[in-house]
Amino acid sequence: MVSAVRAVAGGHTAAAMRVVSVAMKVVIIGGHGKVALLLARALADRGQRVVSAVRNPLHVADVERVGATGVLLDIENASLGEVTETVRGADVVVFAAGAGAGSGAERKWSVDRDGAMLAADASEIAGVARLIVVSAMGADLADPGSTDVFQIYLRAKAEADASVRARDLAWTIVRPGRLTDGAATGRITLGQDLARGEITRADVADLLCELAVTGHGERRQFDVVSGETPIAQAAAAV
Repeated sequence: MVSAVRAVAGGHTAAAMRVVSVAMKVVIIGGHGKVALLLARALADRGQRVVSAVRNPLHVADVERVGATGVLLDIENASLGEVTETVRGADVVVFAAGAGAGSGAERKWSVDRDGAMLAADASEIAGVARLIVVSAMGADLADPGSTDVFQIYLRAKAEADASVRARDLAWTIVRPGRLTDGAATGRITLGQDLARGEITRADVADLLCELAVTGHGERRQFDVVSGETPIAQAAAAV
């Protein structure tokens, strides 16, 4: 949360000073995904200004129902200039786009890798300070010679992450385990090279919200699965 100091006059008394919270602007790329919708609601509930970029005009109403402003952006086909204008003025950009289950290898490269790199390029040009990328657990362990679509997905994530890590942005790369649709637990395990596990999308969204609002996790990459540590505590310890 960004803070500002404001003077408040009280009649004939001396001016008093108080700290006023100022909402951040958070742009979510891939705003209609399940995690992204949960994230938008969590951010809005904490008083943040949320802009959710979606490629389908029919999805604008969905993101607006959870408290975001919907804008159109097809990250797979957009120009650098279009993405730059979408993120301009943001305090935080969250890249949550993905080709999705059932998509072929080509879209893993064009969305999961190239889309993330395009978002990073645009964030740098627009002067966005913070970029949070939703990646995948085990990305660095992908079989380099496999033609299996899931292995290509992991390689695409790994290449995108490497590109993001090389930048001067205050980046954070979050690598969740297998995603489930269960209710939020509020508790996670966060660290490097964790054993494979799963985590609810709701807990991932709450972690992303905590990272965005507090600034924790800058220039850090980590795995996250379900666990016993409260999300705020885990994020603060990154």
